[in-house]
Formats: sequence, structure tokens, C-alpha cells
Amino acid sequence: MAEVASSATSEQLLVVIDPVARRSDGESVRIAKDVLGGGAAVKLCLPEGPEEFARALSRRGSRRPVVVGDDRALLRAVSLLHRHRELAGCALSLVPVGGALSLARSLGVPTGTVAAARTVLDGVERRMDLMVDDSDGVVLDALRIPPLHEEEDAERAEPVGPEAWARPWLRTCQSLVRTLVPHPAREAPVAGAGPSRLRVEVDGLTLVDLDQPVAAVSVTAEGTGAAAVEVRPASVGAEASPLRAEGRTVTVSGADFRYRADAVVSGPVRRRTWTVWEGAWGLTVPTPGAAGAAP
Repeated sequence: MAEVASSATSEQLLVVIDPVARRSDGESVRIAKDVLGGGAAVKLCLPEGPEEFARALSRRGSRRPVVVGDDRALLRAVSLLHRHRELAGCALSLVPVGGALSLARSLGVPTGTVAAARTVLDGVERRMDLMVDDSDGVVLDALRIPPLHEEEDAERAEPVGPEAWARPWLRTCQSLVRTLVPHPAREAPVAGAGPSRLRVEVDGLTLVDLDQPVAAVSVTAEGTGAAAVEVRPASVGAEASPLRAEGRTVTVSGADFRYRADAVVSGPVRRRTWTVWEGAWGLTVPTPGAAGAAP
């Protein structure tokens, strides 16, 4: 892992540059380094794999961590810090670089490189809720069951773990193999092709049960210590009205189902519970009223 130090002011930043960002948009990475290095004391880390990424964060000391990368890089950083229970005392910053930036945008981070880098230097920390599942996975913004479309998700969504660091040519070959080789006949059924029969419970109360097929379930962190849950029942004829509730814990169970949490598709599972951790993590966003600040 390459490390480069530069100094400008007394503020200390640990800038971790995701390798996917370096490969996909080296010019934006260069601009981010120049802007950050011109406004703070910067230590650059160029990890080549997940172990080096994790090691860089664990050795940050008093430096404020800045991730240069896409949504998956942000998810990876939050997941690592959560796993070590270090989110409470660590405000993250992000300079979005890459193709998957919808999560960064929804969280209020500017997607322009210069504006995002200036936000790192001049922005404010916003404490945000975190949804944590019963396998210690995290959701920063929202999850959806079933995923938007099985084939689309297989192409667009990638894991946060070691597979996400595979070389581009290897990922292309893997995608081609998945296209050419038929799925095993005994593979677990996947929700997404039609209505699902799921039980959705919010704070222990059943919102929808297995006798009512559902077309989709969405769970969104509200920023108020609760999650907003919406269930769209599968309708025959006239469209059925969605069922809505808010609560701190959400449990989904029933037939094997996949779910899309932020930028990652997981499952199939038969039961999963998400709990809202209020104000569990901090992200640097533009100062209210500043150029590039979210409305």
C-alpha cells in the first residue's frame, strides 16, 4: 500500500483512494488530491485490496478519514468502522469518484469532485441513522425487497467484500460465464419474478402477513431514530393502496428472498431483522447555505 504525506494546515486527513476510482477516473482522483492537499495536512493511502483498505482505516490515529471512491467504497468504510465499533467517534468524509454515486447524492454529498473536496475541508458533520441487521450488516439509506430486477441487479450491484476488488477483465469473464451457464435446477427460489409472500413486522406488530402477496417492500432510514416502511400489496384489477408504518425494528420473513441494501444485493434469506441505530455515524456535508449544499 503506497502512502504519501503532504502538509498545508494543522488539520490532519487520511485520504484513502479506492483502486476502482484510480482505474476508472484518474483525472478526478488527481483533482481531489490537489484540492485536499492544498487545504490540509494529507496522508494518502493507495490500498490494493480489502486487507490494506481495512489496515489503513485502523491505523488512522487522530486523522479524519476521507474516502475517494464510489458508493461501494463508502459502504466498505462504514461497514469496517461499524464492525470495530468505531463509528461513534469517527466522522467520515467522501469525495465521490466512479459510476455508482446515487447513494452519495442521496446522503447530501456533492458529486462534483471539486465541490466534494471543498466540502471535506469546509463542511460540517451530519450525524445519521444506521440500520443494522442481525448479521451485523449495515444500511446507510434504504433497502428494497425484492430488488428492482434480478438481471439488472446482477449487472449493476457488486459486493462490498473481496470480490469487489477483482480486476475488470476478471469481472467481465465472470459476468460472461454467468450469462452462458444455466442456473442449477435446485437453486433457491429468488423473489423478484412475481409477487412474494412475506411477513413484515414493525416493532413487533404485523404490517402484512403471509396470506397477502406483496409486490415490493421498502425500508428507509428517516433520520429520526425510526425507519419508514412501505409495503405494496400485489393487486388484481385496481391498484392496492400501499401499507405504511414507522418503527425502530423491522423484521421480514417468509419464502427465500433477496434484498437490495444501498448498492448491494444480498440473500437469499428466510428471515432478517433490521434495527435503527439513531445518529450512529457521521458524514461531512456542505455547510447549510453553501454552494452545493443539499436543499
